[in-house]
Amino acid sequence: MKELVGNCSACNKEVFCLDGFFNGIIQDDDKKILCFECAEENTPEK
Repeated sequence: MKELVGNCSACNKEVFCLDGFFNGIIQDDDKKILCFECAEENTPEK
């Protein structure tokens, strides 16, 4: 099952829930949706 959850707040790409697994992240501070690609770009390097 593929269900649209919303759009990425950074690139506006559609983010889906596939078979019960969310294909993105929700930011803790402002509850915005990010796709995995944008979330990876915004992660600070160690």
